[in-house]
Parts: sequence; structure tokens; C-alpha cells
Amino acid sequence: MLEDITRKNLDNQEFFKLRQVTEKIANFLNKRLTWHLDILKPLLTPRKLLGAYVKSAVMEDVPGSDKAFAELQERYAAVCEKPFSLPRKLQPPLPPISTQLDATPFLYPLYFTGSEDKPVSITSPTRWILAYQSDCPLNRLKAMVSGAEPRQPDDMRQAVINHLLPVVYMKQFPDLKQLFEDLRYQVEMRELGDLGGLPVVVINAPLETFLPLDDFIFQITQLSGIAAFQEIIESEAVEKIPDNLKGALKNLLR
Repeated sequence: MLEDITRKNLDNQEFFKLRQVTEKIANFLNKRLTWHLDILKPLLTPRKLLGAYVKSAVMEDVPGSDKAFAELQERYAAVCEKPFSLPRKLQPPLPPISTQLDATPFLYPLYFTGSEDKPVSITSPTRWILAYQSDCPLNRLKAMVSGAEPRQPDDMRQAVINHLLPVVYMKQFPDLKQLFEDLRYQVEMRELGDLGGLPVVVINAPLETFLPLDDFIFQITQLSGIAAFQEIIESEAVEKIPDNLKGALKNLLR
């Protein structure tokens, strides 16, 4: 993750000013994405992908559901054993799956030289992991894997499925990716290394972010006593937001 983010020098005054800018923009982007996901919910209903392979009020076959379930089974089997220790076989029909999509801010570790065992957790204000809502959100799933919370196999299995489903959805319905891009999001697939390479859909807002140098982040986290930091957005980044429609029309007229 760090290989594609700019690093800049900051002093305390600049940091506190930009932190306020970042919080305002991050809150707006979170609300905007939540609104968009709510509007798009009818297009992303699990039953429309899996049909009778998932329990719902209407148990009916859906064209393409055999292929979609086969892909879900394949992706699930590839990650279920390590680190989750779950059985490889999914037994249809699957338990009911929420129609509500959650967007969890993307987190990754920053390791300081000499402190490799105590990374700082970096949050992106412009990237989110998509998953269907469940009683086991991403932070709880990670806690179970790390041993910070007792393992609940049923909850873990549902969480893995709920994170894999958006991946299968984007594969089966590629026009959805274009729709998100028309809303000025970038859609990508990433593997979460701390969860055995679990593939997830990551939604990116088209805003550049950066991080201060390691020494500055280290000082801030030492002062706060919290090993967490957020990528920073400059006001100038708003002016650099690309316009996909404008770009497409310019290419058309060349």
C-alpha cells in the first residue's frame, strides 16, 4: 500500500490544519458513498446473484446462479482453511444474507525501522472495502483470527462469504464497475494479507492523499498514545479530481 502514496514533510501547524480539512472531506465522502450504496442496493441483492443458493423470502432459480455459486465456492475454498480453519465445502442454500452493503475504511500497517513488531494502523479517507452487512464486520473477523476474540465459526464463515460476494458480483456483472466509475469511484480487487489473501472489492474516491514522513507519524502517535494515523488530503487535491465524462468526450472528439 505504501508504495503508491506520496510522502511529504509537515510541521505541526500544517498538520493540524490539514487534519481538519481531511476530516471534513472524509465525512462528506463517507456520507456520499453510503447514499450511493443505498440507491444501488436493488442492483446488488444477493438473491439476484445466487438465486435459490441463498435462503430468502423468494426461493427461485436465477439465470447464472450456478456459475456464480461455483465461483463463490472456489474463492471460499481458497481462503477458508488458513487462517480461518473453516470447512472447505459450502452447503446450499446459504443462510440469509443482508441486502445492505457496508463500506469499511481501508486500513493497512506502517512499520517503523526498529519497531517491526508494533506497526501503526493507517486509515485511508478515500478507500473503502465493500461487504454485505453481518454480525461479524471486518474488525471483528480480524480479532477472531488474531485471537483477540474467541472464534465463532458460523460468524466467521458468514463474514468471509459476505466479503467474497461483492467480488463475485463485479465478476458476473462487469457493467456494475462501469456504473461505479461513472459515479467517480474507482473499483479494484485487493487481497488482504492478514486474512490469508482474502479477496475484497475496494472502492476509491478520486482524491490524492499523502502521508508525512515516518519520524513525524511516530512523534504524533507517541504523543497521542494511539498507534493509528490517517492519510491526509490537501485542499488542492479537490482541484485535481479527474472528470471521466469530460475525458471520454475529449477522446471522442480527437
